[in-house]
Amino acid sequence: SLLQSVADEMGVVLMRAAFSPNIKERRDHSCALFDSEGRLLAQAAHIPVHLGSMPMSVLSAIASVPMLPGQSVMVNDPYAGGTHLPDLTIVTPVYADKSARDATPAFYVANRAHHADVGGLVPGSLPLSDHIDHEGVRVAPVPVTPETRAHFCAASRTPGEREGDLSAQLAANRVGADRVSELIHRFGEAELRNRTSTLRSYSARLMGQVIAAIPDGTYTSEDWMDGDGLSVSDVRLALALTIAGEQATFDFRESDDKVPGPINAVRAITLSAVFYVMRCLGPEDMPTTSGCLTPITVLTRPGSLLDARYPAPVAAGNVETSQRIVDLVFRALSGAIPDQIPAASSGTMSNVCLGGGEDEEAFVYYETIGGGAGAGPTWDGTSGVHTHMTNTLNTPIEAFEHAYPARITAYHLREVQAGVDQGYTGGRGIVREYEALVPTTATV
Repeated sequence: SLLQSVADEMGVVLMRAAFSPNIKERRDHSCALFDSEGRLLAQAAHIPVHLGSMPMSVLSAIASVPMLPGQSVMVNDPYAGGTHLPDLTIVTPVYADKSARDATPAFYVANRAHHADVGGLVPGSLPLSDHIDHEGVRVAPVPVTPETRAHFCAASRTPGEREGDLSAQLAANRVGADRVSELIHRFGEAELRNRTSTLRSYSARLMGQVIAAIPDGTYTSEDWMDGDGLSVSDVRLALALTIAGEQATFDFRESDDKVPGPINAVRAITLSAVFYVMRCLGPEDMPTTSGCLTPITVLTRPGSLLDARYPAPVAAGNVETSQRIVDLVFRALSGAIPDQIPAASSGTMSNVCLGGGEDEEAFVYYETIGGGAGAGPTWDGTSGVHTHMTNTLNTPIEAFEHAYPARITAYHLREVQAGVDQGYTGGRGIVREYEALVPTTATV
């Protein structure tokens, strides 16, 4: 709970210090703590698609950049543990003894925040394109310096907002690093390391028990993306889930190859979706650490839709395909434990990007709208919520109209179809209607 409170405080700092409505109002960010080897120790209850993949970015940062006391590393490269380019991760080391020669970090703190615009073909940096370079600035793990900050911010249509959000991320990590240093001082480095190791082992045992409660066997499922936005339709996702005692193997290798359009997902996203679903099956108080993945194996095929490689475009893999992977995993589990598994939810994050103007008048708005949650065997689905891999809030109408040259002219739950009167029903979706007051580019 001490480590969890550190991650929670980091999240509060990031939210309150951020400039953009996307982070300040919607809380489109995530914070977590890691041990010296980059293994997840604690995370705030933020965004599943961030938190399941962030360890890969942390490992990439550790492997790429020697981090000195007080130094941080930034990375958004999807092929280095990222998700899509707007999600920028900041990693900061925590040293038990900052003065010791040849010392190595005892822990790391990290956060990931969605920047509303990082360049690319369209405002919001989620274009319909056939190459990752069209989606915005791609940052491999590099130290945060005045030069690297300037390079990242200058790529955006709203560089001042980027600088403000980046400063908020760094401030959140400073607070996190200070709090972890206080824990080291309180318990001693060796004792704190021992406690975190015990915590990870405890998570692994609990996840093993969750898996053991699922009947042994192989359960298959398939689903489709309706299209890639450019040229391909009916893109197949396939899963063979094998349960053997306390071990679970998720085999996605029969899924289709990568496609020209931007719905490709990197392996980090696929891993995040599995992590999320299995964490849902666990007890509410189970610590969410890297130990949760110890009894889990995830198999993907390099170059496929669910393990995309450069230069595959991935802007929508994070926000659309991730949701469908969750549906795929739940569908397979429904063959094993049908009394625990809900129907599919809205199946999308319902992204909307609006942007326009130039120079000081430039603006970019980004939001995931949410939808209806699927019904369960003994419960109705919730209406008008963010489901599964997106765990953000909405942008309040007052904040939206204050920040952008546009109005919200309607915002309500979708009407229910007549005749749905049997069993349990899924939640209702959302209608959100925009009126642009200046020439605006919209991406949905």
